[in-house]
Amino acid sequence: MALYKRKRNHDSKGGKRLLISITVLGSPGPIRFVVSEEQLVSSVIGSALKSYAREGRLPVLGLDRNDFLLYCPSVGSDALSPWEKIGSVGARNFMLCKKPKSEKMEENKGRSGKAISRKGTTGIWKSWIYKSINLRILPINSLMDGNSRKCV
Repeated sequence: MALYKRKRNHDSKGGKRLLISITVLGSPGPIRFVVSEEQLVSSVIGSALKSYAREGRLPVLGLDRNDFLLYCPSVGSDALSPWEKIGSVGARNFMLCKKPKSEKMEENKGRSGKAISRKGTTGIWKSWIYKSINLRILPINSLMDGNSRKCV
């Protein structure tokens, strides 16, 4: 009975606690852990990433909570704000996804004033052009007879 009272007193100080389930996109199963309903979404994302790494799950995600968005499928299609309280959503099942690269680029542009350019983008374009040229040439070569070098 004493243990029960301690838990009740602990809950009254820290607010309600919720068992939430976070499914990571590309991972086989959800992560489940207990959070306070007063906890911010950004701290829940950080806790989920730490728990994910501690369990040794794949694919490896990293620990930067700014690279991820938390969605609640039952509420809507928009991502939750990082400054929103997790209890305000009224749900217990969430989905964690990496931010699209375009959003990361926009954030980096806003922070530093310059967009971070990728090195070697010209190499990517060159290889694409060479591949497309080779694809156009291949059907012509395949029509030629190997012995006489005449078209069939």
